[in-house]
Amino acid sequence: MSLFLPGRVVVFDYGEVISRTPHGAWDALVAMTGVPADELLPVYQELRHDLDRGDLSVVEYWRAVAARTGRDWSLTDIHRFWAVDFTGWFEVDPEALAIVEELHDAGTRLALLSNAGFDFGDPYRRSPMGSLFETVVVSAEEHVLKPDPSIYRTTCERLGITPEQMVFVDNRAENATGADAIGAVGHHYTSPAALRTFLLDLAARTAEGAPA
Repeated sequence: MSLFLPGRVVVFDYGEVISRTPHGAWDALVAMTGVPADELLPVYQELRHDLDRGDLSVVEYWRAVAARTGRDWSLTDIHRFWAVDFTGWFEVDPEALAIVEELHDAGTRLALLSNAGFDFGDPYRRSPMGSLFETVVVSAEEHVLKPDPSIYRTTCERLGITPEQMVFVDNRAENATGADAIGAVGHHYTSPAALRTFLLDLAARTAEGAPA
C-alpha cells in the first residue's frame, strides 16, 4: 500500500528520528575538550534546553558549558567544538529519510518540527532533505520547546490545518503525547520499521474512512 495520507500532514521531529544519534561527535568532543564523558555530556544535554529555546546563542551555550565544567575556552575552541557537534547531527538514518521521501512522492503533505537552536534553521530548510517539507518550525525561532502545546498549534497554523489533520512523529514519548493532547495523532518513534507499520495502518484506516 502507498504511504499516501489524504487530508493529513505528517510532521517529523528531526534529531534521532531522521538523524542518527551523534555518538561519534560526542566522543570527539570528549577528546577535544578534555572533559570526561560523564561530566561533559550531562551538562551538554541540560544546557541544550536553553539553546533550543533560543535563550542562549551558540557562543553563550558553549561558554556556559565551560563555566559548568571549570574550563576556559577561546572563541576558536568554541568554533571547533560547535563545528564537530553541528555536523554530527547531520548524519541521517537512510531508512528513516527514505520513508519521508516515500510519503512525499506519494503525495502526502510533510513538515518538520524540531527542538533546535537558531543555527539549524537555514540548514534544515536549504538541505536536500528540506525540499521535502512544506514548512520547517524550529523551537529557538519560536522561543518555546516541545511539548508545549503552542508549538504544535503554531505548526498547524503555518500549514493551514486543524490539529486533527496533523500526524506527529517524535522519538520522545512526551513530545508525541504533547501532540495527542491538542487533538493530533502522535507517534512515539522507535525504529523505521515500526514507523512504516504505523503509517501503513493509518493509511489503510484513512482509505476506509475509519477514525485514526
